[in-house]
Amino acid sequence: MATIRKTITLTDQQGDWVKSRIASGGFTNDSEYFRDLIRQDQARNAGIEQLRAALEEGERSGISNRSPQEIRQAARERLKADGKLPTQ
Repeated sequence: MATIRKTITLTDQQGDWVKSRIASGGFTNDSEYFRDLIRQDQARNAGIEQLRAALEEGERSGISNRSPQEIRQAARERLKADGKLPTQ
């Protein structure tokens, strides 16, 4: 993968924070720390886009005739089937 060199400017406090993150052993250098922040931001934005798409799909689906209890039960069953909720 090609790399691009970037120059950034930080306050003293921000620079100290980055140094402390590296000193804690989580990262070996500044670049690794910033790449991790970018990956986290990308993942968060992907999650937001998924949520936005789900909300839009829900709005398009119209009004349900099911009760809130029936909706919650169907959601629990779906999560159990997907392995995201333990079966009891």
